[in-house]
Amino acid sequence: MIVITNYIARGVTVNRVCSAYIHVSLMLERLMSLSARPKRRSAHRPSPPPKPYHHGDLRRVLIDAALGLAEEGGAEAVSVREAARRAGVSPGAPFRHFPSRVALMTAVAEEAQRRFRAEIDVALSEAPAGDPLARFRALGMAYLRWAMRNPAHFEIISNGRFFDHGKATELSRDNAELIGMTEQTLADAFAKDQLRVPDLKRVQIAGRALVYGFARMNIDGHFPRWGVAEAEAERTAGSDPRSVHQGHCQTSGLTFRR
Repeated sequence: MIVITNYIARGVTVNRVCSAYIHVSLMLERLMSLSARPKRRSAHRPSPPPKPYHHGDLRRVLIDAALGLAEEGGAEAVSVREAARRAGVSPGAPFRHFPSRVALMTAVAEEAQRRFRAEIDVALSEAPAGDPLARFRALGMAYLRWAMRNPAHFEIISNGRFFDHGKATELSRDNAELIGMTEQTLADAFAKDQLRVPDLKRVQIAGRALVYGFARMNIDGHFPRWGVAEAEAERTAGSDPRSVHQGHCQTSGLTFRR
């Protein structure tokens, strides 16, 4: 009897062990099946990936931004970082085009020169083709108009400390073309007996000094001291030279025939 009882007790124990083993096995299988299932996506929409940078012609936008800064605060107000801020790009984005402030200012000077040249081309297209002296005057007036209406841009291209002249190839080419243009215009005027002075280089330099000096007087605010209101400065610059007494022209060594 005792033997039977012990046998039954051992059988119950074995059954319990087997049941526990089966239970553990089922639990492991369930866990493995759950881990093998594809994870359900979160109900929240994932953040969109960052969009690639698209700004069209970033170089042009930065130059325009720098020109605007110069108009508002002078050439000293221009910086690569501030131009980037105005263009709406990161501070590092401009350096792909302009690795330094000098590089940016060189591009700004070339753009200012391009606009200046456009003003001269328009003025010459409207001047009489058969009157070289009138064309010379039109060229000088275009120079003055542009300089007086764009003082910051004029300051940039006329002051060598803001950009690298050696790398401003377009600006140098434009300047050379303008010098050649004035030389030819004066030569034509002399050939037509509109000039009495045979030293055309002297006339050219004196003419340049006149318009440049007038533009600088305007930028530096000298006209009020000479009794010329700001609103009258451009009109004063445009006074017909025929209204000036001939003796005044002779004091500068220049005498024109009209």
